[in-house]
Amino acid sequence: MHNKSQEIPNAMKRPIFIYYQLDRFYQNHRRYATSFNIAQLSDPKEEANADIKDCKPEAYAAKGIPVVPCGLVAWSLFNDTYSFARRPRRAGGIGGVEALRVIKSGISWRSERERLFGKHVYPKNFQNGSLVGGGRLDPRKPLSEQEELMVWMRTAAMPRFRKLYGRVEADLDAGETVAVAVRNSYNSYSFEGGKAVVLSTAGPLGGRNAFLGRAYLVTGMACLVLALLLTLVCLFFPMTEEHLRLR
Repeated sequence: MHNKSQEIPNAMKRPIFIYYQLDRFYQNHRRYATSFNIAQLSDPKEEANADIKDCKPEAYAAKGIPVVPCGLVAWSLFNDTYSFARRPRRAGGIGGVEALRVIKSGISWRSERERLFGKHVYPKNFQNGSLVGGGRLDPRKPLSEQEELMVWMRTAAMPRFRKLYGRVEADLDAGETVAVAVRNSYNSYSFEGGKAVVLSTAGPLGGRNAFLGRAYLVTGMACLVLALLLTLVCLFFPMTEEHLRLR
């Protein structure tokens, strides 16, 4: 268990979203990104009938019994856990410690819960092999209720990515101290990766991302300049009937 404290520089209004970040993890690798079976995830009738050859080597358990959910994506499920506590800023520098409840429901997309992951599909033979890749699943809960799995299986396009862990329904004031206790279970050392936990708020347009804003602004300006150039070309060098004639 690792503990870390951080002072909140600016006030944060609820809900506060908690993300875990991984570096140097290539979920966009073709062999990894295709290592699952969508029919098996949604339909209990397809557990044994689906063609799960793309899930190898995490396709079958002992005696040829299929693994549900199969594939490397589910097998490598992130399993670090976090707990949070706040220390309010009080006069005289003395203040108690208050635990922050992390809500982990509603972190997936509705389409995933209602369509992609079946309400009658339960984990079977998951992480029962000789090599355990990551987190385990509750065999008593259907996949439609395993939201951590849904978030993880939405593969990232870049080797550095953040995924939603949960949210805190509390306001944090500037100057407060948040203590984070991390149970370090996920093996990122084998691929020389890095891990981090991020607290963020979101506005009407989503989370704060300076890169996307700059990228959209540059792209919009480039399109505007190109449109002006094409307009000037059409005004000073109009097309004639000879240009339009098919040859």
